[in-house]
Amino acid sequence: MIVAICSGGPVHEVAFSLTPDLWIGVDRGALYLVDKGIRPHSIVGDFDSITAEEFARISEAVDHVEQFQAEKDETDTDLALLKALTYEPQEVYLTGVTGGRLDHYEASLRSVFLMQQQYPKITFKIMNSHNIIQFLLPGTHMLTEDHHTYVSFFAYGKTLQNVTLRGVKYETTDEVIEQGTTRFTSNEIIGTGSISFEEGICLMIKSKD
Repeated sequence: MIVAICSGGPVHEVAFSLTPDLWIGVDRGALYLVDKGIRPHSIVGDFDSITAEEFARISEAVDHVEQFQAEKDETDTDLALLKALTYEPQEVYLTGVTGGRLDHYEASLRSVFLMQQQYPKITFKIMNSHNIIQFLLPGTHMLTEDHHTYVSFFAYGKTLQNVTLRGVKYETTDEVIEQGTTRFTSNEIIGTGSISFEEGICLMIKSKD
């Protein structure tokens, strides 16, 4: 089960090419999906960024509508992530959260960071047309090129220990990635590679030009 969430950031940042088992629309992101002819399985949010007419239109296009008050502790994207968990997915894709307001992007990044720790058996990814962002927990992770040639690694929260990279242009063995360093930016995947490390949480960004 793959669930994709479309939030209401700039529409040009939305990865409409994704083919999940089901879509969740978030606030204005629900309108984006309907306008593209994609019928979301459910929509969530306070819907304060769309008109009453637009809300009526998207409500007619879906079976499950969850509307919340604007004054709440969770962001609309948080609510969508919680909704996604109810479908017991193996993967959750989040799109429509890059570009636009940086505070919304940072909030989404932190939400995915927390979710990945709480649900380590589920893969969470933030995606747009040029990038895939995800958090890696200690262990070994395979790297595939999948049209994203470049890959960067950053320590998120604390230093990464014993980092070994294989199948990339610049390989390492038992390296350290410290907080704040940019030394591991823009490596290149060669076929199928891997990263392994023993401690810390890695923010990995795969990109294409």
